[in-house]
Amino acid sequence: MLWFRRDLRLDDHPALAAAAADGPVVPVFVLDPALADAGARVDALHACLRSLSDAMDGALVVRSGDPAVEIPRLVSETGATAVHVTGDFAPYGRRRDKRVAAALDVPLVSTGTPYAVPPGAVLNGKDQPYQVFSAYCRAWRERGWPSPVDAVDVSWVRDVAGVDVPETPLSLSPEAALERWHEFLDDSLSAYSSDRDRPDVDGTSRMSIALKFGLVHPRTLLADLGRRARSDHARKLGDELCWREFYADVLFHHPRSAWHDLRDALAGMEYADPASPEVAPLVEAWREGRTGFPIVDAGMRQLREEGWMHNRVRMITASFLVKDLHVWWPLGARHFLDLLYDGDIASNNHGWQWVAGTGTDAAPYFRVFNPTTQGRKFDPQGDYVRRYVPELRHISGAAVHEPGDQRGDYPEPIVDHAVERRVALERYQAARST
Repeated sequence: MLWFRRDLRLDDHPALAAAAADGPVVPVFVLDPALADAGARVDALHACLRSLSDAMDGALVVRSGDPAVEIPRLVSETGATAVHVTGDFAPYGRRRDKRVAAALDVPLVSTGTPYAVPPGAVLNGKDQPYQVFSAYCRAWRERGWPSPVDAVDVSWVRDVAGVDVPETPLSLSPEAALERWHEFLDDSLSAYSSDRDRPDVDGTSRMSIALKFGLVHPRTLLADLGRRARSDHARKLGDELCWREFYADVLFHHPRSAWHDLRDALAGMEYADPASPEVAPLVEAWREGRTGFPIVDAGMRQLREEGWMHNRVRMITASFLVKDLHVWWPLGARHFLDLLYDGDIASNNHGWQWVAGTGTDAAPYFRVFNPTTQGRKFDPQGDYVRRYVPELRHISGAAVHEPGDQRGDYPEPIVDHAVERRVALERYQAARST
């Protein structure tokens, strides 16, 4: 039996190769009620499952329930002699797999991971995990990773009863993801180092959703980049893939950091109460994209409309919540996870901590993004803002970032950024001195 999780493809799949070596394979996915509130990601998951089922001509068996009940039940029904999986390193996945293994009377065989290098495998000279990205990335590159696994012939076991995958308006597949990837390599990689921070241009690979669900394995992407090793742009994109691996490593070693500060240096920080009458309307304006700061509002509206947001704008919008509204980062991280199709707890939540100053970065709390300056720098002609904020489409060029008396129906800023920056730094200094 092959129990699919974050590996919803048939190519470059070590666990599938291991299962196929044992004989005919029962392909299974379990819709876990514990993950039923995963927001927009549920729609993306259903799209990926439909694609996977089509790829094996309907052989995929989908069950709904606790995996610790459903997987042993399927083993009993089919007579499977082993359950093969791709390793899971997130806190919930590790707990779930222990429960499933304890409930089985056949082996739970883990082969491969959703990462190029398994979380926990890159250690420093003292056999300790790396604390900062740059050192981890050097060691990660030096360690290297396996080449993609060749496709295998599989005999699927059919006619095992399952439930239907819910309908979804999304269309996601490994084939579409790889087509997008190759188009990016041909058309956009040569400008990646400069364009990756520009939300107004299509300068990123857009592979985050495919990586989240395992439509494509990162070593497949790294193998393609390796063939362009002399390109600074290829190396920069490799670094961005390494960030995903680094944050998974951090979460593996510090599972509590999923929803708590990784570092305790700001344990005494004073935060605003997001439920208070004064702050709640400001948080709601942030969620809805009506803060009066165009680049922030464009990002929050893109998130709602597309289930995705450009990474530079993720940082800007996160900084606004934490530094301008003074709200503790988990509220924002939860909101993002509710709406992002690519919502990954390690990357998302540690990205928020990077902005908040509670994560792996050495001393970043005094880094407070000015949304107007950031907008002018990374959306220099205002095209990104006009795309998502129709109230400002009558304003041409960079002036859209400071609409002034041309605001029309667009709201006034809900805070004075200069004032809130000073408040953020004062609170930082007070927390550091406690």
